[in-house]
Amino acid sequence: PGMARQGSGAMLASGGLGFPPQNLARVVVWEWLNEHGRWRPYSAAVCHHIENVLKEDARGSVVLGQVDVQLAPYVIDLQSMHQFRQDTGTMRPVRRNFYDPSSAPGKGIVWEWENDNNSWTPYDMDICITIQNAYEKQHPWLDLSSLGFCYLIYFSSMSQMNRQTQRKRRLRRRMDLAYPLTMGSIPKSQSWPVGSSTGTPCSCPQCLLVNSTRAASNAILASQRRKLYPGAVRQSSTFAGGTLWPAGTGTPAVVAGAAVKGEGLRVAGAGFAPGQGVPSAALPGLNNLNRPGTQRGAGLGARATVPPGVPALPVKNLNGTGPVHPALAGMTGILMCAAGLPVCLTRAPKPILHPPPVSKSDIKPVPGVNGICRKTKKKQLKKSKTPEDVVRRYIQKVKNPPDEDCTICMERLVTSSGYEGVLSPRGIKPELVGKLGKCGHMYHLLCLLAMYNNGNKDGSLQCPTCKAIYGEKTGTQPPGKMEFHLIPHSLPGYTDSKTIRIVYDIPTGIQGPEHPNPGKKFTARGFPRHCYLPDNEKGRKVLKLLIVAWDRRLIFTIGTSNTTGESDTVVWNEIHHKTEFGSNLTGHGYPDPNYLDNVLAELLAQGVSEATLKD
Repeated sequence: PGMARQGSGAMLASGGLGFPPQNLARVVVWEWLNEHGRWRPYSAAVCHHIENVLKEDARGSVVLGQVDVQLAPYVIDLQSMHQFRQDTGTMRPVRRNFYDPSSAPGKGIVWEWENDNNSWTPYDMDICITIQNAYEKQHPWLDLSSLGFCYLIYFSSMSQMNRQTQRKRRLRRRMDLAYPLTMGSIPKSQSWPVGSSTGTPCSCPQCLLVNSTRAASNAILASQRRKLYPGAVRQSSTFAGGTLWPAGTGTPAVVAGAAVKGEGLRVAGAGFAPGQGVPSAALPGLNNLNRPGTQRGAGLGARATVPPGVPALPVKNLNGTGPVHPALAGMTGILMCAAGLPVCLTRAPKPILHPPPVSKSDIKPVPGVNGICRKTKKKQLKKSKTPEDVVRRYIQKVKNPPDEDCTICMERLVTSSGYEGVLSPRGIKPELVGKLGKCGHMYHLLCLLAMYNNGNKDGSLQCPTCKAIYGEKTGTQPPGKMEFHLIPHSLPGYTDSKTIRIVYDIPTGIQGPEHPNPGKKFTARGFPRHCYLPDNEKGRKVLKLLIVAWDRRLIFTIGTSNTTGESDTVVWNEIHHKTEFGSNLTGHGYPDPNYLDNVLAELLAQGVSEATLKD
């Protein structure tokens, strides 16, 4: 249902993560979580190796270097479901995921993009499956924006184009070993160890990064505590005294620079498995997130007081801005453990997500802004102009087009559109070329018509090259409520101003015809979501424009979460918000002197400008 019909390109949100009936075989793909919140697949050969070890010992460890020499430093601990890099101490969650045997991993098909080192990087598995589905259905192109990436895939030229920068990269499809098959019931999720928190966790990127890694760390700590300290906890009273670990409990020995399997200190650090990168522009705004809660030693076990004289390695975050680089801290910790010396890591500070409690009498309307709440109801599809009328409205016909590519179908403008025979609208011949009025970019009329038909069909058109908007762009945000008011607290960096608090609330519901999977239920995780702006002239301007964007359904959309991988869920739609009130540990807080200008630019890219307020 999320696919366009054959030959018309595809703009979809299919994640390929559906589980077949329990009596059928399914493909197993092991994946690890990188620092951008994306689950990256191990190769088929590595997955076969992990499955073989799993059959023998479900609580053992898997040495990845036995099957892939590039992964020599890595070991997977099956009990805690984490990958451990022995030379740096880095830990990353892993999961055992399941896919349909008829999908790409079941056939041994791998889709890859060419990175800056002229080597090839495989796509995330859900994207690989989506690309293969479109390829099998002979779509000429595929839009990956619904999966959280601003890329277009063109099968005729086997290229990937960044929709924002227009940069193109080569892609390829190759045959490899098929991933392993398994039978029987699907086990419960083995990705994040479950913490003790109650209630539905927030799935917005900043909350998930903090809470999930914290829950994982706590679970591993508890696991290690049980292993290391079956009885009473023994600790040294001085640095030069005995070790923190009782004899024979598996303190790791360092041999030839690698930690032999044991249960010593595990330190979270930076870096990821070689050759498994992420497209540089794939996740704008997530690339530089500090991730508190991940730098916890798992080998100390008990939460008892650290003895006097024990050196602390203060690792603040993952991008090297702490006093000690994470990799150095990891190696130092491993070496000190091996020598029988106690060591601890200081915890990263916790983010301040919310302001102090505010009484109702202290909440005031925002000066210069009408009202305190906006509601949107079910979208009413306009039945006014036909798609042909909309396209004709914004273009001028070109009699003698230049000999260059139409960037929609990738055919030359002097030849017929790639949609010839697929679309047959009255009065639009496949060789007709039009120039958009404001920006002057040229396309086949048939291609513009196909693009419009695959979009929101709201009477507006957006140039795929420069993103210039013709008409009033609207989005696919589901029904909900936006509240806004003043609270008597100040944001870091704006001590002289009060704070504008925005509260978004969207309930779960059923997808409409404008959504990826009409008729299917969508989830809404982490609502209500609280966001903050300074109460100054520019902050109030941003609020007014956000209200316009809300009314046009541009703040949220339905797609696949970059963080959790869940499809058919409410996600942010390229307009960044600050959800951290009193700190900036996740990258979504204050102080951030460039934020207001950046969000004004993002609103402008959606067609929401200051001129809108004057209308």
